[in-house]
Parts: sequence; structure tokens; C-alpha cells
Amino acid sequence: MDITSRCHVLTATLYPWFDSQWQQLNKLLAAGKLPHALIINGAKGIGKLHLAGSIARLVLCQNAYQAGADQGQACGQCHSCQLFDSSGHPDLYHLTPEEGAQIKVDQVRDLSHFMHNTAQQGGYRVVILNPAEAMNISAANAMLKTLEEPGEKSLLLLIADQLGQVMPTIKSRCQRIDCPKPSAEVAVPWLSDALDMPHDQAQKLLNVVHGAPLLGLSFKSGGDQSLRGELIIGLKSVLQQKVSPLDLASKYAKADALVLISWLYSLLVDVSKLHLAGEDCEIVNADMRKMLHTLSQRSNIHDIHKLADKVQGHRNALLARQNPNKQLLLEDLFLDWKNLI
Repeated sequence: MDITSRCHVLTATLYPWFDSQWQQLNKLLAAGKLPHALIINGAKGIGKLHLAGSIARLVLCQNAYQAGADQGQACGQCHSCQLFDSSGHPDLYHLTPEEGAQIKVDQVRDLSHFMHNTAQQGGYRVVILNPAEAMNISAANAMLKTLEEPGEKSLLLLIADQLGQVMPTIKSRCQRIDCPKPSAEVAVPWLSDALDMPHDQAQKLLNVVHGAPLLGLSFKSGGDQSLRGELIIGLKSVLQQKVSPLDLASKYAKADALVLISWLYSLLVDVSKLHLAGEDCEIVNADMRKMLHTLSQRSNIHDIHKLADKVQGHRNALLARQNPNKQLLLEDLFLDWKNLI
């Protein structure tokens, strides 16, 4: 396999909320007890790929655990670190889905071949597979064979956004590194500094992205903020019968359905809170409080819960990669949204 097809420059960034995980990995490496496979588990948008990149850079560094070295840090000077930081390291394999958002069996077979080759820099061979739940059944079965016979001085880093979607036999052969979402005490100041915004605005943004700081960054810079605003205006127009649910669904047929329905679910949760706790309760979508309060007064709580359950069902189907027709899925949800009042 051509190195350019599987070797990519990765960002090795250690965010402050990964301190305990980093210390855990360093203890294993320093004691010579690093397992051949780790599964890095946590919500999307907290920086797990950057953590995996930091682990790979440390493991590949030629000086990290030499006498007198700064223990627990890649030196940044050796040939291995220079390769990692520039053109890509020949002993690092970054595997991501191809077309159809799946990791296929041929990709895993290529990965296995790489793990059994001799390392070009004389040290570890490191594979980062992201996300682990993207493996189809054939790929997952091939991965089991790789996990059973990994090859010497090899490290497989599986990144999981949805650990429940990963085959149990694969999980049982990996040591887990659990990465919970950072606390607000850590995430709010970090996001505030990163976006140069007041803490209260950073807290509101963090609420919208469900506590995932890197999603907060992309929300501001990648167009998600505008997309969410347009969607909420569209949903309001549907309730006012100014726009048909079918037209709104058609408008967003090519958008990320998982993102759209996560926002819809968040709105429904807030409406449910307003139903049960009253107008002054704390909600995630505080910028939409007036619309959501009106909806809570004019809707039936059972219909809200029924639609929320349906949204979760569609979300699970998308996560399981059942490939539903996204426009029909959105039409179904937006029609029910219209019928709430």
C-alpha cells in the first residue's frame, strides 16, 4: 500500500481534561506494560483523536524514555518526532472509513499486514482506527484475528464515539481508556479562551453542544451556528404553518441528519422541562426560550415524549448505519413536529 493512502499528519494536542488518562498511559509505558490494543472511549467532540495522536507521538519518539529524558513527553527533536510533525510517520497508520462511512474488511487486512511488517524506524508500529464502530461485520471479524496476533512492538488505538456499537469480542481484547466529557470548570475557561468570548457565552455555547468543547469550536467556525439558527427558524415557521414540513425536510436533505435530529431532540427536552418545571427552569436552548415556552403551553406532554422517543429511534438507526432515507426520516419528524400544536 502506498504510504500516502494511509499516513496522515496528525495533531498531537493534550487538552487539560485528559490529564488523568495521560498519566495512566505514561505509567504503563514507563513500566513496560503498555498493552497491544487500547480503546479510547468517549463522546464525540472532546478531542479523542488528538489524544491518540499524542500517544502515538510519544510511543514513536526515539528519546522519550532514554536516560535523562523528560519522562512522559516526546522529545520533538528526534527523526521520528520530525517525521510525525511534518510529512507523516511511516510507522503510523491512520485508518478511517472510505465511501459509505464504513471501514471495510480489505482496509483491516491492509492494517494487519502493516502491523506485522518491520518498523522502518526500528521502534513501534502504531495504528489509529477512527471510529471503531464504523467497522462492518466482516471488518470486525478480521480485526479479531489482528488483535489475537498483533505482532511485536505494535500498538492499536481504537477510537470509539459509540462504544455500544463496537463488537463485544473486540472490546474484551482491548484495554479501555475512558474519556468523560470535561467538567464545566475546565471546559468553560478553555472554550472562552479559545474563542475569545466571555465565560457566560462560552457556557451557553457548551450547553448547546452538550459539553463537547471541540464541537463548540466547530459550531462557531464551521457553519453549524448558522445551520442551527436556520433550522430553528424553519421549525418555528412550520408551527406557524408558513412552511410545509416536506419543504423543510427537502431543504436539509443533504445536511448531517445526526446533527439535525440532535438539535431537534434538545428542543424537545427543553419543551418537556418547561412543561414540568415551569417558565423559569434552566434549559439548554435559552436563546429559543420564548418559542419553546409557547410550544410547551400549546402542546400535549405525551406528544412531546412520543416525538422525542421517535427522534431517538431514528438516531439509533443512523448510528447503527442502517442507511435510512434521510429526507423521508426528516419528513416524518417534521410532520410530527407540526402536529404538536
